[in-house]
Amino acid sequence: MKTFQTLFLVVLIIPFAEIYLLLQVGGIIGAFPTILLVVFTAVLGAWLLRQQGFATFQRFQESLAQGEIPAYEMVEGPIILVGGALLLTPGFITDIIGFACLIPQLRRKIAQYVIEHYLVQAGAHFQQAKAAENNVLEGEFSKEE
Repeated sequence: MKTFQTLFLVVLIIPFAEIYLLLQVGGIIGAFPTILLVVFTAVLGAWLLRQQGFATFQRFQESLAQGEIPAYEMVEGPIILVGGALLLTPGFITDIIGFACLIPQLRRKIAQYVIEHYLVQAGAHFQQAKAAENNVLEGEFSKEE
């Protein structure tokens, strides 16, 4: 299945699953505690987003100061933003995914996967294209009559 189709299905299915889960939890613990739980996870998510964002930015600056390429930090930044956005979205499924994005050990594993499977492959394609450019023969052409 193509990436766009998969993303479309996820965007279509997640809200229904969230509503179903919210109704089930609300039926078990009540409506008001469910609302408080959703608000609590949003507040906790905003606090974690701020804390983890600053920590990652500090590591980013330290890497640059040492003359290193901050590859993990550059990938972790968007993961933190996605995690924060998911935590601010009401629902328990998005909260679980959002918390996973904000836990440093899990975020590091996600970043490592992204770097190895997407960025390294993109770099290999770039090197192949660069090598193809280097296979050009230089010369001059003149037409004699």
